[in-house]
This record gives sequence, C-alpha cells and structure tokens, in this order.
Amino acid sequence: MAYVDNTMIIRRDLLARMADLFNEGKLMEGLDRIPLEMAPRRSPKSDRCCIFKERVIIKEKLIPLLGFDLDEYTDELKTLASYAEEALERKNPINKILTVVDEACTSCVKNSYIVTNLCKGCVAHPCMMNCPKESISWNANGQAQINPKTCINCGICMSVCPYHSIIYMPVPCENACPVGAITKDEYGIERIDEDKCIDCGKCITACPFGSIMENSQIIDVMKSIKEEEQETVAIVAPAVLGQFHSKIENVLGAIKRLGFTDVIEVAKGANVTTENEADELLERLAAKAPFMTTSCCPAYVSAVDKHIPEMKKYISHTKSPMYYAAEIARVKYPKAKIVFIGPCIAKRREGMNDPNVDYVMTFEELSALFKGWKVEMEMENSINLDKSILNHGRAYAASGGVAQSVLELKPYVNIKPVIVNGLDKKKINMLKAFAKTGKTSGNFIEVMACEGGCISGPSSNFDPKTGSKLYEKNLADIISAE
Repeated sequence: MAYVDNTMIIRRDLLARMADLFNEGKLMEGLDRIPLEMAPRRSPKSDRCCIFKERVIIKEKLIPLLGFDLDEYTDELKTLASYAEEALERKNPINKILTVVDEACTSCVKNSYIVTNLCKGCVAHPCMMNCPKESISWNANGQAQINPKTCINCGICMSVCPYHSIIYMPVPCENACPVGAITKDEYGIERIDEDKCIDCGKCITACPFGSIMENSQIIDVMKSIKEEEQETVAIVAPAVLGQFHSKIENVLGAIKRLGFTDVIEVAKGANVTTENEADELLERLAAKAPFMTTSCCPAYVSAVDKHIPEMKKYISHTKSPMYYAAEIARVKYPKAKIVFIGPCIAKRREGMNDPNVDYVMTFEELSALFKGWKVEMEMENSINLDKSILNHGRAYAASGGVAQSVLELKPYVNIKPVIVNGLDKKKINMLKAFAKTGKTSGNFIEVMACEGGCISGPSSNFDPKTGSKLYEKNLADIISAE
C-alpha cells in the first residue's frame, strides 16, 4: 500500500531535481552537487550518523534513478556525471526493476525476537528452558538476552514468556513481501531473488530507510520528449483519476504540455479488455470451467507464473488495458515512442515484454516532471476527454473494477465475482487452494496485488484513502458531465 513518508519525499525531491537539471541542460554539471546541497556541512539536522553517510546514500539513490543497477556500482569514485553521460547515450533501459541501496540497508537486525526491559528475570526461566537452540542467557542486570548468531526465530520464547517481555520485530520489507523474495545476505543487506520476485513493489513502501529503489526510465522518457524529430505518446492509466487535485482534463493537458505528441487514456484499451474478458468468461463457463481469473494485474500474473503454476489454466487469455491502449497508439503513431504512465512497478516488467511499449513512467515520476519542468495544471490547457471511451473502462483503477465493467457492459453474463483485494502471504495460500481444488464461491476471480486496486499502487501520489476519494469524485464528475 502506498503512503507518504520522509523516504518518499526524499525520492521525489531527487527526481524533481534531476528533471530540473535536465530541462535546464545542466544535468552533467549539476548532478554531483545534489548530495552536497541536500546534506550541507554544519547541517543542523541529519537523519543518518553524519552528513558524509547521508551524501553517499543520496548518491547511491541517484544511480538507480538514472536507470542503473547498483550491483554494477563497483567504482565508488565514479561520478554521477559519468552515469548521466551513459544514460544520455544508451538506446534502451536496463531490464532489472528493483535495486537495494547497500549503505541505507544496515539498520534491520537479522533476528526477529527481541527481549525488552519488561523482562523480570524470573526464576522459572521459561524462555531459556524452552529454547531449542540454547540461544538465551542472562545478562549482568539479571534479564534474558538472545544470541542472534544461534537464534532460529522460532518464536517459542515469546509464546512462553509470562510477562510478554519478548516481542516480534519483523524486517519490514521481508514481512511485506507476499512471496518471500527478499532476504538478508551474509553482510546483513537485503537481496531480491529475481526468480521469486513478482515486482509488486510492497518492499519499497515498507522500507523505513528508503533503501529499495526502482531503476527508473525517467531519463529515457525526457530524452524522447526533447528530441525534436521523435514523436512521443503518453498512454495514461485509469488510476490517474486518483492522483491529482485537479480535473482529469487539466491533468491530461499538463501531460501534453510536457511535450508529448498525444495523450491517450488507457481506459480506451480497458473497454477492449472488458469486451474480450466477458466473451472469454462466457466461453469458459460454457465449457464447464469452474472459474476464470483476471489477467490485468501483472504482479498477480507473475505470482501465478512463479508460485502458483496450478492456476495458469484458469487465467484469462485476454490482454491488459495497457496492451490494447498501446496497440491503439501504435496504429495511430507507428514511429512514436509509447510511454505508459501509471502507479505500478510491475507494469515496467509488462512493458518490457510488450513490443508496443517503449518506456514506463510512474505517477510519482510524472509529478516530479511537472515540478522540475514547472508545468501547472491550468484550465486553458485542458484536453477534452475522448467521448468514445465508455466509463466502465475508467473503473479498472479500483479493486472490483474489472467485474463491475463486465457486469455493466454485458449484464446477461452469469458472473459471480470473487474479489481478491491485495496480495499477501495468506491470499497467496488462498489462491493456491483455489487452484488445487478448482473450487471457490464464484466463477470470476478478480485479483489485484495492491489493496484498493491500482489507485494504491506503490508509485502513487497519495495514500489509499485520499487516492480513493479523489478517484471517486473525479469519476463521478465525468459521469455527471455527460
């Protein structure tokens, strides 16, 4: 779930500074000064141990924002200007989605059970007596202490303590990952297992130190926009309705003012998805299939591919709204660079596998671009909405939106929705049970990795509650204006 905290504010500030430097033609000369400007000497306040560590972390965060994987960061003396030069010269972005900032990822302990000062040092010693690895001893104050080198995190000590003085303290990113794709290495640094990761982005929003970053494509997008001979078309996800305190017409107009040749709502592609999804459901039910699941959320599709292979036969073959919108854009602009804009990290992976999508940019990056390029959402630059788009396509942004769209378009379809609102470990196990038994309470399972739907994607501008309110208001305004 997306929420706003200081690590996100820092990331967005870095993106806006980069965008500003690029727009002013000062990227090469200005990048290496950003860490010094954000962590100046004699700074009255630092969130780290010292300004020097702060500067190193800022530098390391800028590298993935320039579109590079930190695993390739082997020369600590290499300047940001050098990375910027490579970014400006590259033809294609890298194919890795996430990276871990080593220097920022040092504060989470490996063992998850901690003895607090509530320990009374009781004579019974139930924690020590029941520890299967003899990891508990007594310190000079007569209180229990856990040896992290031998502790296996079984939790028995916590369950037997009569004073509840032992607590469970999870590693936030590991705890948030629904598929166990992130663990510590021998140096205590989190590593993401690409064979398990589903690109849901939950680790990014969970990390309190902002140590997990996206490998951004914002440099590639800005290059394309600024190139005079190059057409660049933005296709914008329906979740845009929950991202800005402005009318959708003004937001689309502001995107066009950035320099895009055209702006197309992905809701146009969602209309195609709804039509095909409804027809496919009818065909499958006629063939006595127990149920069908949606295929719009790439994180869910990846979860099935890597962790629930039994579910593959139940996934819809219908393509996502992004796929159809990009296809529409490619027909209209055959030589253009197509840029998908949305709240989703997993869409980067889908975009890499879609021949019609060149780049993927998040709403967070879009906001940074607005700020860095000083583009305001003004009424006089608004864009009229495409009247051919049926509003059920814009409903895809919310959890349950696909089922709602099918019901609205073809009410005669005997659809019985099962809404899986967000993925976590329990819901992954629930889906495994559905796949294994072929049984569930309905016949149409709609799955979205993010609780609340795409409105709450990991690269959204607002928390889920604020985003949902904005989305509902803007959608209602569109409907009432018809």
